[in-house]
Amino acid sequence: MPTPVRAPGVDVVLDQIHHRYAGATAVESVSLDIPAGELVALLGPSGCGKTTLLRIVAGLLRQTGGAVRIGAEVVDALPTNERGAGIVFQNYALFPHMTVADNVGYGLAARGTDRNAARKRTAEMLEMVQLGHLADRLTKQLSGGQQQRVALARALAIEPRVLLLDEPFSALDKSLRLDMQIEIKRIQRAAGTTAIIVTHDQEEALGMADRVAVLSQGKLEQFAAPSAVYDTPATYFVNQFVGTANVLPATLDSLTAEGALVRLEDGTLLATRAPVDPALGPGSQVVACIRPENLRLSDTPVGALEGQVELGMPLGATIVHEIRTRSGQRLKLSEPRAPGTGPRDSGAAVWVRPASQASVTVFAAP
Repeated sequence: MPTPVRAPGVDVVLDQIHHRYAGATAVESVSLDIPAGELVALLGPSGCGKTTLLRIVAGLLRQTGGAVRIGAEVVDALPTNERGAGIVFQNYALFPHMTVADNVGYGLAARGTDRNAARKRTAEMLEMVQLGHLADRLTKQLSGGQQQRVALARALAIEPRVLLLDEPFSALDKSLRLDMQIEIKRIQRAAGTTAIIVTHDQEEALGMADRVAVLSQGKLEQFAAPSAVYDTPATYFVNQFVGTANVLPATLDSLTAEGALVRLEDGTLLATRAPVDPALGPGSQVVACIRPENLRLSDTPVGALEGQVELGMPLGATIVHEIRTRSGQRLKLSEPRAPGTGPRDSGAAVWVRPASQASVTVFAAP
């Protein structure tokens, strides 16, 4: 069992953070309230501001507006080494000429920790990341996953108030990434440390984080639990960036007590119980978005779209069909594959409907 870390996590608050680089806005009025012990992912495409936010929390960059609070303290005037942040960089930044134990204990030595206490703490951290048997090995002799665990142990050894991870899996093979994601989640839970991870990988963010902050062009698009970000995206950008979605041009037909009715280009009416932007009214041009796994093949045309199978791709336990609707729209439909079955024949006539009204999300037409 991992040895519990003595320092519990603390609240981290970003209050209206704003930052500009040479006249260009990198982060615009971003506010996040992260409770103690929570792991939050900053997710978005390159240039969205996520690394800038992480550097601001770490004290490596001074924001042009807003405030950062770690625990009960506003830390804007504090240098990096006084903020209580442990940082795992993208390239791990290990010392190749030093042993695993010396790398893990480096931060403790730099802080003047008593040698015996530092040795004990280093041993605790190596036990936690399951590398105690490699304490005397040089880091350059380790695998990528082992080096990552050394970097994590070094960051946790100083008992940080918050753990910051900057694209920590980018240098790992895909087969190793999932193992390391689980490992870091396990260690972070055992340590009780508040953590912020920067990533552009949506599967990574949705799988690891307690909550996900989706960023675009420096603005916060949504901050919610992974299931909420995926099932009920707050904006069209989140809908398109996270996961895959079919997008159908439509007109908002009417608002109902439970949601709305939208009329597709072929005249089909679809009902939604997902929240609809209150600024939209009947007659507004909108898009109805449905994820492939939320489409079903139907035996009846009621509430369904008429279409034709163009092709099918078996993907292990699932099959993805591309279906062309009567209006010419192409839809992707994902369904479980029964043993011994394959895709439906190209050209087969089908009816397609949403799995539920809640699976249809509506946004203003982009």
